[in-house]
Amino acid sequence: MLWLQTLDVALFRFINQTLSNPLFDTVMPWLSGNRMFVLLALLFAAGLLWRGRGKALLFILVLALVVGVTDGLVGNSLKHALGRVRPCTALEQVRVLVGCSGSGSMPSNHAANWFAAAMVAFLFQRRSGRVMLPLAAAVSFSRIYNGVHYPSDVLVGAILGAGTGFAVMFLLNATWRYVGQKWFPLWHESLPSLVPWGATPSQAVGPDKAALRAPQSALDHHWLLAGYLFIATLTLARWIYIASGTIELSEDEAYQWVWSKHLALSYYSKPLLIALTQFLGTALWGDTAFGVRFFSPLIGATLGFLLLRFFVREVSGWAGFCLLLIVSTTPLLAVGSTLLTVDPLAVLFWTAAMLSGWRAVQDNSRLSSWLWTGLWLGLGFLSKYTSPLMWLCWAVFFILWPPARKHLRRPGPYLALSINLLCTLPVLIWNWQHDWITVKHVASQGGVGDAAASVSQHLSWFLEFLGAEYALLNPVFFGAVMIAVVAMWRATQRDVRLVYFFSMGAPIFLLYLLLTLNSRVQPNWIAPAVLPLFCVMVVYWEGRLRAGARFVKPWLATGLGLGALMVTVMLDTNLVGSLVGQPLPANLDPMRRVRGHAEMAQVVGEAKQQLASEGKPVFIIGNHYGITSLLTFYLPEARAHVTDSPLVFYQLSPIPQNQYYFWPGYGAARRGQNALFVRDAGTARLASDWFPKWWHGETNLLAKPLGTDPAPEWLVRQFDSVTNTGLHPVFYRGQVFHTVEIFACRNLR
Repeated sequence: MLWLQTLDVALFRFINQTLSNPLFDTVMPWLSGNRMFVLLALLFAAGLLWRGRGKALLFILVLALVVGVTDGLVGNSLKHALGRVRPCTALEQVRVLVGCSGSGSMPSNHAANWFAAAMVAFLFQRRSGRVMLPLAAAVSFSRIYNGVHYPSDVLVGAILGAGTGFAVMFLLNATWRYVGQKWFPLWHESLPSLVPWGATPSQAVGPDKAALRAPQSALDHHWLLAGYLFIATLTLARWIYIASGTIELSEDEAYQWVWSKHLALSYYSKPLLIALTQFLGTALWGDTAFGVRFFSPLIGATLGFLLLRFFVREVSGWAGFCLLLIVSTTPLLAVGSTLLTVDPLAVLFWTAAMLSGWRAVQDNSRLSSWLWTGLWLGLGFLSKYTSPLMWLCWAVFFILWPPARKHLRRPGPYLALSINLLCTLPVLIWNWQHDWITVKHVASQGGVGDAAASVSQHLSWFLEFLGAEYALLNPVFFGAVMIAVVAMWRATQRDVRLVYFFSMGAPIFLLYLLLTLNSRVQPNWIAPAVLPLFCVMVVYWEGRLRAGARFVKPWLATGLGLGALMVTVMLDTNLVGSLVGQPLPANLDPMRRVRGHAEMAQVVGEAKQQLASEGKPVFIIGNHYGITSLLTFYLPEARAHVTDSPLVFYQLSPIPQNQYYFWPGYGAARRGQNALFVRDAGTARLASDWFPKWWHGETNLLAKPLGTDPAPEWLVRQFDSVTNTGLHPVFYRGQVFHTVEIFACRNLR
């Protein structure tokens, strides 16, 4: 082993130093990683899809799976297990031309990923080896030349990558042969093998249209089963994701988790179902992020199941499957199937009421359909206060579609309304007991009584709302919805399905759009309207496709590809740093709100220990419900005693500002004790990015207590002394993601 290690180091120095020259010094860092890689990969994928369609799509999906398994499962697992130090750290006088990562050296993930990709490309198209094999070898060589890997790291990575690529392809192909023949006989007849070497020369990779000329019901059944498999796979992937610890709880999730420890008929700003849902999740899986979010992927799966079955019955199986893909690649909806706030529940019950309502307005409808609609509307109200707006949507539908007005002369709608009103009782009782505080809060959120703003401010709110929805609903799908809505109104003969879905979504979108002329509107407020509008889009464009429009599928593929990229980046922005070689600045990272909270709790915990060394018990006061809730969840002592002996409190207030007002504060129970008052001071990105020596403590300037920001007067009145201990940076992967200002408060009066 010593001889092999000596040979490895000697070969490394020969490549890294002896072969050095100006040309390689320019080319090799570019091969290892460059900012153009993502753009070039996207252009290459778009070109493949444009020319190869089904075959290219299959190749891209398999390639993404293989590289994901190679990088995440095989490569990183071995890096952690072996723990070999990189040559740029272990050896002296190494020419390091790219960043020297702190991750393990064996194996090289660059080599593994590129040789895995080369293997997949070779299995799909043998002639690709003329390009992919030299390219994979060049990238692997660059890792040695740049000083970040030994030759053995690259050799092992290449073998692992090629082997993993072949093994995954073999398993996929064997699985398809079994599953396809059993569950999808029509597709299997057209595509007996995923790769050419598994099929006869006459059987091309990709569906043969002639072989798919079967009864529509048989094809719909195939799409239905494919949809079930997609839903199950995506749900499992989402559970794995939230269990991986890639992201932490958001402020609202932690806040509502605290609610779940104080179950009540309602709460200051929201109804009771979010607290009950988190209570059930944490009862099953404990007080963990997975327990808090367990039901979110399950809600997404339920929505997919309901929509798929509805579209198979009312439109087509292909349209239903496409809607699943569209929903999963829309950032706003994808995030809603990961985080658990009130929106997933509201969307679930809104959609359930919409689908049962469709059955209720049919000529042969049963009274039970109206009863179910009323129940779903009632549960929607117990999820979020947007639910009553569906009655506005029903009014619009009855206005736009006269044949449906006959139901107004029957008991169904009125029974549904009665059930809906019955479900409001818990909220009404709680508010009656608490001076109707929720009514006042919701009115203030909606901008009721806002002071007049300038015309430019109104315009900025309007454009901000449209821009946010344009991005969060996927630019391609947003445009497709707008075109479908306009075309629906221009049609000489309207489809009742389009009118119905339009009525269930468009009024909400337009209402909030108009509200921006009075106040700022958050992008997620229109969440219940998104799925109805997407149903309009899919029904309309499926009809255009049946009429012979050829551009529908290319634009669908473009939207799915763009959406998949957006969702992937939103779910893990660390990938940006891996691809372009530089992480996103903290102030531009959309995941900042779900990262760095455990590190923040650690900073506060260390300050608490320091103050506790004076001999008195120490509790914590937060200046915002978000930081109060996050510290409660991420400080182990606070999480363990959240109900019996709280450690973290919200600042005392003479008027209700959030739910903490209605729970016991730190008054008499903590008299004579010391405390830390913690408030979020924002992200000091300039100090981190432009003045690293100051921020990281080399001059100890910003690490010293500033003492320039006075303590709030109410805090000074409550304690004998209050000292500003300064700004405390919270680091995540070397960047300042949060900054907290901590005051040491002694002897509560």
